[in-house]
Amino acid sequence: MKYLEEIGLRARAAATKLNVLGQEEKNNGLRACAKALLEMEEIILKANETDVTNAKNNGVKESLIDRLSLTHERIVSMAEGLKEITGLDDPIGEIISMKNRPNGLSIGQKRVPLGVVGIIYESRPNVTADAFGLCFKTGNAVILRGGSDAIHSNKAIVNVIQKALVKVSLPGDSVILIEDTSRETATELMKLNKYIDVLIPRGGEGLIKSVVENSTIPVIETGTGNCHIYVDEFADLDMAVNIIINAKTQRLGVCNACESLVVHKSVAKEFIPQIVEALTLRNVEIRGDMDSRVLSAQIKEAAEEDWGREYLDSIISLKIVNSIEEGISHINKYNTKHSEAIITKDYNNSMKFLNEIDAAAVYVNASTRFTDGFEFGFGAEIGISTQKLHARGPMGLLALTTTKYIIFGNGQIRP
Repeated sequence: MKYLEEIGLRARAAATKLNVLGQEEKNNGLRACAKALLEMEEIILKANETDVTNAKNNGVKESLIDRLSLTHERIVSMAEGLKEITGLDDPIGEIISMKNRPNGLSIGQKRVPLGVVGIIYESRPNVTADAFGLCFKTGNAVILRGGSDAIHSNKAIVNVIQKALVKVSLPGDSVILIEDTSRETATELMKLNKYIDVLIPRGGEGLIKSVVENSTIPVIETGTGNCHIYVDEFADLDMAVNIIINAKTQRLGVCNACESLVVHKSVAKEFIPQIVEALTLRNVEIRGDMDSRVLSAQIKEAAEEDWGREYLDSIISLKIVNSIEEGISHINKYNTKHSEAIITKDYNNSMKFLNEIDAAAVYVNASTRFTDGFEFGFGAEIGISTQKLHARGPMGLLALTTTKYIIFGNGQIRP
């Protein structure tokens, strides 16, 4: 525990300094880090190559290797994400309200940093830069605990960022990586409520469940993504094919990929052969109910667990329903409250779907792949919250703030 307590003390000291930084100082730091990522690209890619090689040797499936892999384009995107954050309004210091009481007191709320944010995450080394950028802009220090599969990449990225911050006279401990990737250290981290104000898990169902069950630190739960697309009886079927192919196959190993299809029976006979052909051409296995298998011999039998599963692979489930009500019921039963979409030309059905689906993001005639901080204009994201308290959906700057009351008086005492 001594190792983690030392990290906690360093992060708390950095948070105290970050709390008083102005917007331009923070933006200068972000620009310096973005520049350093590009300048040190070769070092980062070499470290990532080690992680990818190890993953392949360990038999990690291709979709997860894609999540782990860095390229020139992805490093450029990481740097652009930091630069885009500089263009966002700094929420810290915003006065949300101010009211005058009959006794002459002026009582308001001011937006302030959370303090020290802890993040436990798997694979995806781009999260390292994204998490730092959003936390830094909001005056929060961040403690990162990535997975063993990305340890070399994460160490390289954090090292680059820390040196860039120190070079412009800002605290290098604004971001600290826990280099011990053992489960025991992760469990100890979950108990570090003396130093960490909020803990955010990003990863698979097992990781998130472990953090929620074991943490003594308040948790913002970022859920897995069993995302559905419902093809309504009034759908534009060509549009539906295009959206589904994008949502499923653009990137397999991401939480906003479509994992489940729900199709209205009135369009099933025409639509299912089309979507089966399109998905099969892209080597996607389809697991469907009995009604769908009658329409295509290429559809395999779905088991009960398929309806609620996040595959992160070239597999998708398919269910035929008799009505939009049945479709909504099926989705709400099996979804992970992440992202759901309807394809329809009918206004009433689109509004019904928007109003009755329980999820952080609900789409009409668009791919679920847009549930992303960058796409939502947040510059980056700290994660996608599927819970309902404090933050929900892609978490940008506001999700990393809290408020405190500020009270102005002129000598008042309580009678």
